[in-house]
This record gives sequence, C-alpha cells and structure tokens, in this order.
Amino acid sequence: MATNGSRNGASKRVLKIAGISGGVFDRFRSIQDLAKDPSIDVLFGDWISEISMTYRGNERATREADAEQVAFEMSFVSALKPAIKDIAKNKQRVAVNAGSCDPEALAKVVQQLVKDHGTDLKVSWVTGDDVTVKFKEMLKNGESFPSLPSDTPIDQWGVEPVCAQAYLGGVGIAEALRNGADIVICGRVADAAPVVGAAMWYHNWGREDFTQLAYALVAGHLLECSSYVTGGYYTGFKKELLYANNCTNCGFPIGEIEANGEFVITKEETAGGIVNVQTVTAQLLYEIQGPLYYNSDVTARFDGIKLIPEGPNRVRVTGVVGLPPPPTTKIGITAKGGWQAEVHFFLTGLDIEEKVELVKQQTLESMGDYRKEFQTLTFNVTGSVPVNPKNQASATVDLRIFAQSRNADLMSAGTHKGVAPDTPSFGKWCIENCLQGYPGGTPAMDLRQSIGKPFFEYWVALFPQDKISHEVHTFDKKTIPIPPPANTKVYPRQQDTYDTSSPLPLDTWGETIRAPLGHIVHGRSGDKSSDCNLGLFVRNADEWDWLRTLLSVVKLRELLEEEDKGKKIDRFEIPALNAVHFLLRDHLDRGANSSSSYDILGKNVCEYIRCKLVDIPKIFYDRGTI
Repeated sequence: MATNGSRNGASKRVLKIAGISGGVFDRFRSIQDLAKDPSIDVLFGDWISEISMTYRGNERATREADAEQVAFEMSFVSALKPAIKDIAKNKQRVAVNAGSCDPEALAKVVQQLVKDHGTDLKVSWVTGDDVTVKFKEMLKNGESFPSLPSDTPIDQWGVEPVCAQAYLGGVGIAEALRNGADIVICGRVADAAPVVGAAMWYHNWGREDFTQLAYALVAGHLLECSSYVTGGYYTGFKKELLYANNCTNCGFPIGEIEANGEFVITKEETAGGIVNVQTVTAQLLYEIQGPLYYNSDVTARFDGIKLIPEGPNRVRVTGVVGLPPPPTTKIGITAKGGWQAEVHFFLTGLDIEEKVELVKQQTLESMGDYRKEFQTLTFNVTGSVPVNPKNQASATVDLRIFAQSRNADLMSAGTHKGVAPDTPSFGKWCIENCLQGYPGGTPAMDLRQSIGKPFFEYWVALFPQDKISHEVHTFDKKTIPIPPPANTKVYPRQQDTYDTSSPLPLDTWGETIRAPLGHIVHGRSGDKSSDCNLGLFVRNADEWDWLRTLLSVVKLRELLEEEDKGKKIDRFEIPALNAVHFLLRDHLDRGANSSSSYDILGKNVCEYIRCKLVDIPKIFYDRGTI
C-alpha cells in the first residue's frame, strides 16, 4: 500500500479531526462551519443507524421494482453543498458513511456536485459491506449465524432475510486517502472507522500498530455521536448547560490525535456546550458491550482508560490497550417484519387500571379470532396520576394500543388497494367501542397511526472477514482490494462479567439519605440491536467504593423492578473513571426497528434507573446534587 504521510506530505504531530454528524437528522450547519477552520485536517460523520440501514437495505434490495428509490443519505449532500469551496480552499479531507447501501451512487452525485462548484476535489468510495450474496450462500450451506444478543440461531427468526451488511473497518478509508482522495464515501463502516482510517493515513500507521489503532478507535467512538460528547444527553445538563444559558448551540467535537495514538477531545471554540471528564466518560460508556471494544481493524481494551482534564473544554485520553482484531466482524441482517399500527386513548383521573382493562376487553372481543393474526398486540399506559392533581393535564395518561401483523389487509383500515372500507381492521376494532367505553373516553383524533406501515426486523451476528470483498474505488478509476487482517485473535463470545471484589458494608459511610440515585450519579445508556447497555459513574473518587458496592447485578434487578426481563445481565468496572457498566442482554424487544416500546433506543433505561430511590451517604449528598 502507498504510505504518503499527512495532508502536507510529512506526518505532523497532531491530526485534528472534527465530528460533523451523529445521524441523518443532525444539524446541517456542522460541515459549513467547520470547513471554515483551516486548522482542521479531516471532517468525518456518521449518517446511518440500525434503523436507516434496514430501510436503505430494503430499498437497495427492491430497487428493480422501483427504479426511483435511492439507498443512500441525500441529507449529506444538502449539508455538503455550502461547504465545498471551503473544503477545497483549506485542503481538508472528508470521510463519511452516508453512502449507506449504495456508496457508488452517492459518490457519483458528489462528484458532480464538486464539479458544479468549480473545484477539483477528488471523490473515491469504498465497497464490500454488502455481503447479501455470500451470506445467503453460507446460510444455505448450514451456517447458523447465532444472534449476538441472544445466541439464538437464525433459523428460529421466523422471517426471510432481505439483505445483509458487514461492518467494515478503516483500512479502506486510509487507502483511499493515501491514493489522493479528498472525499471518501462509505457504506456500512463501523461508526468509528473513519477516524481509524484518517489516523492511519495521517500518521502512517500500519495494520499491526494495535496500540495506536486502538486509541484511534476510542477517539472515533467518542467523536462519532457529534454533540453527545459536548453536552448532548449529559446528565449534568441543568447546571452546566441549561441554567448557564449554554445549551442552544452545543459545539461539534474535535479530536487531536497524536502520533503515538494519545488524543485530546475538545470542541468548536465559538460554539456552546461543554467538554469535561463527565461528558467524555458518559460517551465512552455509551453503546459498549464490555471491557473489549471490537472493530475490524483492532480491539481496544476499555477498563484501563484514564481521562485527564487539560483545561477548559479539553480532556486527554490515556491508558488504552490495543489487541489484534477478531477474524470476524459484525453483520446486520434485514428482513421484512410486516405491518405495524397504533391507536391512542387519553384516560383521566380515577380508576386508570380499570379503564385500561375495560378498553382491553372490549377491543379483544371486537377482534375475535382475528387477534391470532397479530404477532404483537400490547396495551401500554404511559404516565400516572398524582394525588390531588393541580390541573387536568397532570391527571391524564396515555393508553397506547400497539399491533404488528403480517396481514396487510388487517392493518390497512380500509386504505389498502383493493380492500373495501368495511373490511375488519385494527383501527376499526380499536375505535368502534368508544360509545360503550370508559368514563371520559377520548381517543387521539389523528388516526393516521392506525393505518399500518411497514416495519423491519434486524438480526445481528458475526461474519468472517476473509469472506468480504473489501475494495476502494478511486476517482481515477482504479480498484484497490483491501485484504482481511493477517494478525487476528479469536475472542470468547462472552466477555468478562463480575460483581465487585471486596465489597464494603453499605453502612461504612455513616448516615444515609433516601433519594434518587441520579442526584449524585451520572450515566448513559443505549442500544445495540436488542441489547441495552447502561453505564453509571460518580463525580468524586471517594464515592467509588460506595457505587461499586451498591450496584451489583442483584441490585440492578431490584431497581429495574417490572422492567427486569429476567435475561442475562453482564457487569464490569472501570475504576479510573469511577464507573460501573451493565449490559442488559436482549432487553429491548428485538431492537429499534420493531420494538413495541417507546424507548426503542434504550436511552431512557439510564434515566429510569437514576430516578429510583436508594440510600445515599449523607456526606456525599451534602456536596450538592447533579
């Protein structure tokens, strides 16, 4: 492979890389504003998620039936347009995964765009993530593709796979940059892969420089969610953002990666938000699965990481350990799940449980034997009525009837082509009992949600890297194959899990106060398929022994109460960060694409746990709450 140095031809000490998007919906101003900063070397962004992958994958797989469908993220084009001339002027590089399920098509759009703006920016793209053909061949030959969250073999899934995408690493991006690309369009690369690739290119790292690659992987993990590391989702938002009038324009994050791999997390100087040890810790704990963080290029060990404040809005990351990558990578498999719909009722005041039961019995009676055609049918109440409420709104809760079925006619509410308006349907069954319903019976009058919309099932498994045709396609029409890693290590499917060693008696700290855990404990949670991770940490070192002693797996199940699914929970600690991490296996009802819950992304699991009452040592509580 070519080994051109940094963008200036010789490796500088620091690569300055900015995170410009954490999702398809992120603020468009990012590229335009950060492209104006000539000190920034690389702009990278994450445009896709498990949700968007399923939709784009289906669009790609069914394109022959609808030639107008695009399988990439057009929002990237809109964000890129106003920045093109500054990117060219400041000789910046751009690496994004906005190609989703068709990076070549997006690359051609961008090639025309940069030409229209009178620049000579060179656009290359990376392929190989679409492994549908090879996956189906292996499936036919008996490969079981067990689910990562549940270990269930895929033949128990009950739906027909449509497409499959593998998570690629950063080596292809590095090779594209080494061969002169200014903009690299990728499909499903791992969220952190553009940072790994950019750092490999900039600092001339090889594929077995595992320590440096692991640092870059951690940097990418911290930067890829955009403002999540600069104040977004931060549990200390009240004092440090909201009350400080510092919350309306959180800056986009910037990483300064040194030649040995160590790096600093900072942010735009002219924007709001905050970078401190707590915001970085929260993002570090987000969406991880255990002490080992796997990537196609390297494995990073998290449980020795240390964070060192270096001044206002600057945190240095050290203590990362790099190990060889596994011979496999993650694969996301999409299937059509069927149709889903929902109807909402508002219930006010007294007898809420009985009102719900009345709606349930009447609705099920209306459905009759048709209820057997629903794969999912739930009656969920959101909210509760306080004693002696001060206004009607606070005395009102939401009843959500949620259904999924593979019978399109049943979910059509008479709108499906060729179906008569009087055909039995989910929406009709929910509404027809209103006049014999509960006291004050009031449905939500916008019934568009009662009309079925398609949903997808998503299956996560492992796929051998040597079965992937990873390639770089350059602006000057070359195709460069990227071989799989030569030095790999097979890791157990089960990561280390343990309760704390040498717990202390909980009366060690004297008098306690019964209060919400989150009054002194920060946290972050999130989804990976149907797994939910939960990281909790304290602000002060002398609180660590209390936190690690309190938060055992048994205690977490106690705090979860009715939310405990009875499934496996893994636990490990990061002592230098005063953090306890849990992985709630298969907790999220199949994950974001098909979940019947409001909390489809698992982000509110943390906030639920933080609001639960525990006995907090008074000496800690008296320091002030978060």
